[in-house]
Amino acid sequence: MKNEDDILAPVATISRHRINIDGKGISTLVTFYGCPLRCQYCLNDYMQQVPDNVKQISIAELNKRTEKDYLYYLATGGGVTFGGGEPALRSRFIVAFKQKYAQDYNVRIETSLYVPEEHIKNLIPFLDEWIIDIKSLNEGTYQQYTQGFLSVAYTNLVLLAKQVDPKKILIRLPLIDNYNTEEDRKQSIVKLKQLGLYRFDLFTYKHYRQ
Repeated sequence: MKNEDDILAPVATISRHRINIDGKGISTLVTFYGCPLRCQYCLNDYMQQVPDNVKQISIAELNKRTEKDYLYYLATGGGVTFGGGEPALRSRFIVAFKQKYAQDYNVRIETSLYVPEEHIKNLIPFLDEWIIDIKSLNEGTYQQYTQGFLSVAYTNLVLLAKQVDPKKILIRLPLIDNYNTEEDRKQSIVKLKQLGLYRFDLFTYKHYRQ
């Protein structure tokens, strides 16, 4: 059987000492290369593809980079947050890291949920918080903005709503110029509340592209 420390992933960045940005407390944001969506105005579009020559790191190496902030995590309720790219594609890596090195502090994910359902099922027992960037629950708006299909993300969202305590789920709902309106967002909130979800991050998405 393959040693857990041999599990590798294409980590793009490791950003320390992020305070109340990626969940409560002091956190380290770990981002991965690779994303199935092509969102307009993506801030991390260089992470959409996995570079041919990227160095992949192990969970042991990631632990060496994060354990120095262990006491900060414990004192503030922080931890390690995985982002991207689409981090849920690296579910095996995240689960192995949580099980071996991060049992004492929070492990969170910032995800679009646009992944095969098996990844979500793998992650559900191990994550302390889900920060979900759903964009919109209007199918046309979602497809226009992400070039993906809402049904993929929504199916996983329904799965989460059934199996995860809603206090562990935060839904980010941006107001995106030229793509949705405040009324669109209100309608998305109604649908989300029908699933039993109630934690929302409402903000206006700022971009610098025409």
